[in-house]
Amino acid sequence: MNVNYSREMEKEISMLTKRERLFLHSCCGPCSTAVLERLAPHFEITVFFYNPNIRPSDEFEKRLYYQKQVLERLSGEFALVAPEWGGEAFDRIAAGMEHEAEGGARCTGCFYLRINETAKIAKELGFDRFCTTLTVSPHKDARRINQIGMAAAEKYGVAWLPSDFKKKEGYKRSIELSGQLELYRQAYCGCSLPENVL
Repeated sequence: MNVNYSREMEKEISMLTKRERLFLHSCCGPCSTAVLERLAPHFEITVFFYNPNIRPSDEFEKRLYYQKQVLERLSGEFALVAPEWGGEAFDRIAAGMEHEAEGGARCTGCFYLRINETAKIAKELGFDRFCTTLTVSPHKDARRINQIGMAAAEKYGVAWLPSDFKKKEGYKRSIELSGQLELYRQAYCGCSLPENVL
C-alpha cells in the first residue's frame, strides 16, 4: 500500500495543540533549507547533524560549516547539536557492504544508524518528536526512511514525524534556497566516492 507521507505529516501538524519541540536529523545544509522553512512555523527545532557516513573527515567538516551557515542565515531561531565525526559507527554498520550500489542495503543500514541515533537522543533530551531531512532528496526512498523512523519511534518511545519533503516541490525549493544562500552542494551523499556519484 502506497502511503503519502507528505499528507500524513500535514495531518499530524494540523492536530498540534502547541508548538512542539522537534529534533531534526539533517544530512546537510542544502537539504535542510526547504525542510526548515516548511517546519519552522510549527515547531521549535533543534538540528541534529549526525552523519558518520560522510567521507573523508574534511568533507564532514565542510558540510558542518555550511549547515551552520544555513542556521545563521535562515529566518528563525534554530539550535544545533553536532557530535564529532566518529566514522567508525558507519564502518561497523556498512561492513561487508562496501561495494553495494547506491540505494541498496548499505543505504538502509546508514538510514537505520542515523535515524535510530536521532530517536535515542531525542528521547534523552525530552523532545516531543523527531524527523529527518533525508526525504527531501529524490534519490532517497521515503517509504524505507519512514518505516525505519516509525520503528525507532516505537523502540525509543518518542513520536516520529512522517515526511516526504521532496513533495510539493521541496527538492526544487532546496536548490533555490541553496543558490540564494550561496551554499556548497556536494556531489555525493557521503560514503560514495566522488567518481561514483549520482
